[in-house]
Amino acid sequence: MRDIVKTFFGIKALDNMTLDLYQGEILGLVGENGAGKSTLMKVLSGAYQPDSGTIIVDGASHKHMTAELSKELGIGIIYQENLLVPWMNVVENIFVGQEISKHGLMKFDEEYKKTKALCESIGIELNLNKTIEKLSVAEQQFVKIIKALNENPRILIMDEPTSMFNLEDAGRVLKIVETIAKRGVSIIYISHFLKEVKQIANRIAVIRDGKSIRTYDNTKKDVNLDAVVSDMVGRDASMFYAKEVHEIGDVIFEVKGLKVSPTSKPIDFDLRRGEILGVAGMIGAGRTEIANAITGASRKYGGKLYYEGRELHISNPRDSINYKIGYITEDRQKLGLMLDAPIVENLTVVGLQTKIKGAFVNVRNFIPLVKDTIEKLRIKMSHPMMVVKSLSGGNQQKVVLGKWLFTDSDLYIFDEPTRGIDVNAKTEFYKIMSGLTKEGKSIIMISSDMPELVSMSDRVLVIRGGEIEGILEGDEISENSIIRHALEVGENENAG
Repeated sequence: MRDIVKTFFGIKALDNMTLDLYQGEILGLVGENGAGKSTLMKVLSGAYQPDSGTIIVDGASHKHMTAELSKELGIGIIYQENLLVPWMNVVENIFVGQEISKHGLMKFDEEYKKTKALCESIGIELNLNKTIEKLSVAEQQFVKIIKALNENPRILIMDEPTSMFNLEDAGRVLKIVETIAKRGVSIIYISHFLKEVKQIANRIAVIRDGKSIRTYDNTKKDVNLDAVVSDMVGRDASMFYAKEVHEIGDVIFEVKGLKVSPTSKPIDFDLRRGEILGVAGMIGAGRTEIANAITGASRKYGGKLYYEGRELHISNPRDSINYKIGYITEDRQKLGLMLDAPIVENLTVVGLQTKIKGAFVNVRNFIPLVKDTIEKLRIKMSHPMMVVKSLSGGNQQKVVLGKWLFTDSDLYIFDEPTRGIDVNAKTEFYKIMSGLTKEGKSIIMISSDMPELVSMSDRVLVIRGGEIEGILEGDEISENSIIRHALEVGENENAG
């Protein structure tokens, strides 16, 4: 892949990205959240069309891929998300869309035999008659691998294949990957587990901010992971926002023994008045699950919540609203906004829900109520009755925040608050957040943006595998330190 450029709403996700791959090698592809790994692979697999650049396979150049062309060239991808059909069994999932048939009749016996042979060839044992919903997470991942191999790929992209595994199952996946590569299949292996990448990759390619940074030769498995981390997080100091310093008060919110699933380990942390507590971790680490459990958006399997020493009984989002907890969700368009509704309705939908009686209201009557919120956030619009979907991404994000400011909450949970908005909009957002803490409000800020975490957080809670890996304070808060905790890389990690 040469000089690949891909932009979304004027923001470069890939900036002249270059990547090469040899036959039968395992290429580890690493970079922090948002570096461009998944976007680059979606370009290669035909899911995205690049703005410019060239993809060369066996000497033949292609300006862009389609899903059909990618498949024809032997490029397969195993996504991190589960795209299997839960009510179908293993064999049905392997062959869905490419069923073996003759004269219009399905050849189930042939499909079963071929699936069994594929499993045996790479040492996987599965009950092929079980439906996906009855398989473990690890078994579902093995089904995805078999499904990809059934298409006889020459290039196989594996996106975080062990992210939800225990050590034993992760080890099985690594052995499978090595077995596949020995057959001449080229593998692009994307993972946040750097020790795992070092263990199996022939080379390790580091990307950052949509650019190719460096490719390490790992033939002897002697790459210095400390250097890899430095390449992943290198930043210009100008990218950091200088937060205004203010006094932080006593502990006001406590989470004790929180369990987000039946098998998860209990989580304990606290939040002080006027504090921004950053929550870091790689995608899939369990950060959003914690926020959902606190606010009642998902079930809590154990633990207690306290505000100013009083236990909170939250079983649904309405309870958290009544306790004056505001939750700015990660997906603003699906979960945070009513895109076809006017700005004024979006701003008042939560704050007035307990005050309005009757089935029908005229939202125009609420325009004077939201005037201060609109001015404070500097929402650029022609009129408060303007529909939200016509606003820019940054202004949509301001409306989401404004909705919760209108409730005058005491505690705010921000999940990826500035994702997808430009630098100027981010700066405005940071000023608003600082203003809230000066007023004595407290913020839990989940973020994948390292400069954001470093510059805005008073403390940083690092989550890995659903557990708290560490709590960083003061001079401990740095990109390198956060990444090392999130990836389980020790200081000065090297060949060892």
